[in-house]
Amino acid sequence: QVQLVESGGGLVQAGGSLRLSCAASGRTFSSYSMGWFRQAPGKEGAFVAVISWSGGTTYYADSVKGRFTISRDNAKNTVYLQMNSMKAENTTVYYCAADLGTIATTEVFYDYWGQGTQVTVSS
Repeated sequence: QVQLVESGGGLVQAGGSLRLSCAASGRTFSSYSMGWFRQAPGKEGAFVAVISWSGGTTYYADSVKGRFTISRDNAKNTVYLQMNSMKAENTTVYYCAADLGTIATTEVFYDYWGQGTQVTVSS
């Protein structure tokens, strides 16, 4: 069992930066690939970024490549999403998720989810 708690969301101006954190409970955090997804009200969830258990492999949605960076600290049981050059369209709720299987960009493969953190980008 893994519990995930996101933090770091808030209000930022367009062009600014935020860093989201996702703290995980449990001793097996380093066994999980960790992903970030986003979901706006009334819309389906969308993949943002994923990092392998070791941190050696990462994938990003095309819309965030070059602006967002996912990283993890297995000693702290935490995964991060550094968001730079933010745009108004980045406004939504961001969720972290844990996947015990192979690295995935699709929600269905993830086993555990956090409660989400709201990010609002003002233009």
